[in-house]
Amino acid sequence: MTSSETMAGGVRPRPVVDRLPRYAAGKPPVVVDGLASYKLSSNENPLPPIPAVAEAIAAQTDFNRYPDPLSTKLRTALADFLDVPAEDIVTGAGSLGALNQILAAFAGQNDDGKADEVIYAWRSFEAYPICVGLAGAESVRIPVTPDGRHNLEAIAAAVTMRTKVILLCTPNNPTGPILTAEETERFIKTVPSDVVVVIDEAYQEFVRAEDAVDGIRMYRKYPNVVALRTFSKAHGLAGLRVGYSISQPELTQHLRVAATPFAVSQIAEQAAVVSLQNFDQVVERVQSLVDERDRVTAGLRGLGWFVPEAQGNFVWLNLGEDSAEFAQLAGERALSVRAFGNEGVRVSIGEVEANTRFLDLCAVYTKPPRGS
Repeated sequence: MTSSETMAGGVRPRPVVDRLPRYAAGKPPVVVDGLASYKLSSNENPLPPIPAVAEAIAAQTDFNRYPDPLSTKLRTALADFLDVPAEDIVTGAGSLGALNQILAAFAGQNDDGKADEVIYAWRSFEAYPICVGLAGAESVRIPVTPDGRHNLEAIAAAVTMRTKVILLCTPNNPTGPILTAEETERFIKTVPSDVVVVIDEAYQEFVRAEDAVDGIRMYRKYPNVVALRTFSKAHGLAGLRVGYSISQPELTQHLRVAATPFAVSQIAEQAAVVSLQNFDQVVERVQSLVDERDRVTAGLRGLGWFVPEAQGNFVWLNLGEDSAEFAQLAGERALSVRAFGNEGVRVSIGEVEANTRFLDLCAVYTKPPRGS
């Protein structure tokens, strides 16, 4: 008997709920005597928001009022910052909230009782199957290549008459590689124009690959493309939940219908606006994390570890069945890392001491992954 069958009063959730995985957030580090604890299990920015944002948050007082449902100030600021029409921007509670709005508008259960299909690489962002399932659609997962990249040819071959949305995560979370502009544009041209292609760029500010795709450029050229971005990572505003999508009017008209009212609070909106106004300071902080990412990647490779291309604020270790063991050893050193079953371990870039301690563990670990 399932848990839903034993609920008081016989109340049962939709059947899909029992079939969906539970989102597993990164766990906090355990306390180890004599060691500072560091959380490297969530792709958070270890640095606080810039001082001007902290001041703006402290000055906010109008919490007795509902926020602007259209986030007009933020959309206006983003329009100037990105050189796009404000009407093409739809805000949401983080990029995840914005994604849920996209799925609610374009993928679900049809009048004939058949579910739409949403295609995405796997492993990728672990919320994808949950969001797709709750929208009433069916997930079609295409395995990533051995070096953690999207297999765009296989994704294109999986498109059917039922395909409504394709999710492209770049850099891919948790494996790290980006999609290039050339391969992405070539892929978009093979996809039917009535299929929505979402370019999920949560880590866009950390990318240093010159040939990386730019979702904004793709959205300008293709009416079925949606660029998805967030203030959670680079701007250090994960706790305030503010993200957005950018698409042409033929899509945004439907996204506004699906948008959750008041999803972005006035404190989140103001913080995001001020962060954009001081983006030079954000860039400095991001670069410090990129420098640390590159130090960690070089250190791992120098130790003989295989590390996929790392373009986000994290690295991926193809540890397979040794993933849980490695995560436990990290925990004994007051580091929390994110093990994904028997697939691998994702380690977020954190404070300098945390990154060094992680490298020290990798130097003595006897079973590093070698080769792709």
